[in-house]
Amino acid sequence: MANDLPTQLGLLGVPAARTSISATGADHTPAGIRAALASFSTFSYSSQKDLREVSFADFGDSKQPDSPEGESRTMDLAKRVAHNSDLTIALGGDNSITYAVMRGVFGEELSRAGLITLDAHHDLRDGVSNGSPVRRLIEAGLPGTSVVQIGINDFSNSPQYALRARELGIHVITREALRGRSAQSVMDEALSILGDKRLHVDIDMDVCDRSVVPACPAAAPGGISADELRQFARTLGKIPHVVSVDITEIDALADSADGRTLRLGALTVLEIASGYQSR
Repeated sequence: MANDLPTQLGLLGVPAARTSISATGADHTPAGIRAALASFSTFSYSSQKDLREVSFADFGDSKQPDSPEGESRTMDLAKRVAHNSDLTIALGGDNSITYAVMRGVFGEELSRAGLITLDAHHDLRDGVSNGSPVRRLIEAGLPGTSVVQIGINDFSNSPQYALRARELGIHVITREALRGRSAQSVMDEALSILGDKRLHVDIDMDVCDRSVVPACPAAAPGGISADELRQFARTLGKIPHVVSVDITEIDALADSADGRTLRLGALTVLEIASGYQSR
């Protein structure tokens, strides 16, 4: 576990799983992504840069995060990581972690922050679950007009939640609207809405096509490709206003034999780091 010394990239794990709408082994995923990271080089051929030149610290996992007390522990750990890091990367865990991580990173500044989600779903459900973090953040003070949702997919959300998103002023860029566009153009649209706010990015891996994320229970055929996700990850890593990112909704116990979902999760971390390196 890291000492509280300044670093460029700070990593934490949040093994939340109990509030998931469907049964999941997402509590095994932070360890799974860490293990998958060892499968890859630190050298980016396209940028000709080595990530070993970026300072990095792993702050460990939030303990038993699936309760109000557990969320408080996650907030405290996320606050600690953010205090000591330029960029905080949180490994879920189910998508419920977005609430506690963003609350911890931004604290009393939540009302002045912005949120970008890469997700097939709005996550505006009632109650406390992996389907409710965006609603909970808005109720905690994040303006709906400071939320941009990228990748919202057909046949993945009820009309009630689509209406709720409109009423809250959330800016939606659908899966359909992504076709033929670069990651940069999509992020430029998001930034035109969010301005110079400090940003959290929630990457729910079920935004991807199910064939590349078989360990994401809510992923559907027709999501974005693994390559598109990697482009988004590198692009958002370049944005100076992005101060924290979470990666969620992988069930490490349901992955394919070749571990493709965990490997894509690990590559997402590397792409974010590579983008950060080019700031």
